[in-house]
Amino acid sequence: MISLKLKSTLVKGCMAVVLASSLGACATPPGEDSANVTYTEVSDPIEPLNRYFFDVNNAIDAVALKPISHIYRDALPQGVQDSVSNFLHNLSQPIYFLNNIAQGDLDGAGDNMGSFFTNTFLGIGGLFDVAKLNTEKEDLGQTMAVWGIPEGPYLVLPILGPNTTREAIGIVGEYFIDPANLVARNQDVDYFSIYRGAANAIDFRSKSIESLDEIEKNSIDFYATVRSLYRQNRKNMILDGEAEMTPLPDISFEMEDDQPKESNVSLLFEEDDSTSKEATSTAN
Repeated sequence: MISLKLKSTLVKGCMAVVLASSLGACATPPGEDSANVTYTEVSDPIEPLNRYFFDVNNAIDAVALKPISHIYRDALPQGVQDSVSNFLHNLSQPIYFLNNIAQGDLDGAGDNMGSFFTNTFLGIGGLFDVAKLNTEKEDLGQTMAVWGIPEGPYLVLPILGPNTTREAIGIVGEYFIDPANLVARNQDVDYFSIYRGAANAIDFRSKSIESLDEIEKNSIDFYATVRSLYRQNRKNMILDGEAEMTPLPDISFEMEDDQPKESNVSLLFEEDDSTSKEATSTAN
């Protein structure tokens, strides 16, 4: 049975990472099919509750994450910030490796391990990207999509932010199988997930301050815009950048994956998932 302490650590460790990543990498595909508007509406069955938690999360970001990220960005030299990003990315290479194996992407898995060992031993624990392999994020939510598991309803969770049912399950699953977390637990490193999640949140948020402000400023309905951009970005990540994208203010950090065949992806995405011209004008 899972202890209460472990459950608490799991929840706290997920909070910062998902809040930041949900506000991360955003772009909008061209609008051609108005049917997608209905599809988006149907996928948000508890929109009033989602909007409430969206406002709560925005308030938390305004009073905590955004100011801390401002201080972080202004106080530290760019070289130090780059080293922090490199270290955090290198720390995630083992879980990226496992997800690439599960997705059948052996080339990507090889790049993950090559990058991890090279940067760990030659890059001073991953502080410097010596390998230069440009490996990209591969999470359990993406893996489940490749396996054909549908995304489920759109959710805005307290603290955790925008999600789908599939991605939320993936976050919980990754907590238990991530090699970095396993090593930390075996070494009795307390609150490792919390520290790691907070560092990832600040790192991501510091890179997206102006871009998110610009999106909010130009959005008629900020909630609807974030919902659309989140789902579109998840599709793009699952397709490893293969989906056509029309840029909004760029707040993407991890969008340079190799190009796998779309046939390997869930039938969920075989339909046209472009937004309508009306949705595009709303997002702008």
